Amino acid sequence: MTYDVAVTSRDGKTTSYKVELKRSDAAGWICQVDGQPFTFDSAQPAADVLSLLVGGESYEVRRETAASNGNGQTGEQSIAVGGRRYVVEVSDPRSLRSRKAKAGSSEGPKKIKAPMPGKVVRILAAEGDAVEAGQGVVVIEAMKMQNELKSPKAGTLKRLIANVGMAVNAGDTLAIVE
Repeated sequence: MTYDVAVTSRDGKTTSYKVELKRSDAAGWICQVDGQPFTFDSAQPAADVLSLLVGGESYEVRRETAASNGNGQTGEQSIAVGGRRYVVEVSDPRSLRSRKAKAGSSEGPKKIKAPMPGKVVRILAAEGDAVEAGQGVVVIEAMKMQNELKSPKAGTLKRLIANVGMAVNAGDTLAIVE
């Protein structure tokens, strides 16, 4: 399991880490934080409490969630380790929800990219058209399946790079929405 973790300290400084966790064949876990490996063992004595044994030292980690803001959004997550509290944001880069949250930001231009190699078979919006979030813009065919690529945000289709019949590779930018 690989996670992107952003930790904000009391002084407001945010540091990002790439954390990879694997269950060890022996007891415990193997962890890599930004490529630096270490092992630890863990137990969960209560809900939202984790006891970690790292290098012979024991740490109690408590997870806390602030109350929701009333708009249906959950409050911020924080952890307390050794009496110090840190605001944390954990995301799984492979998770659809994480990718949508990052792409859903309404600030700045957003690219519509081909998720796989294929061929453009239809254009659903013209350059300069106003588009809504989730509105289809381009259809590509890959392995005899048609995939409609949608606008990541409401705005204007500023640039349309794709043409009908064009072959595309995974990651190619097909359109830009501002």
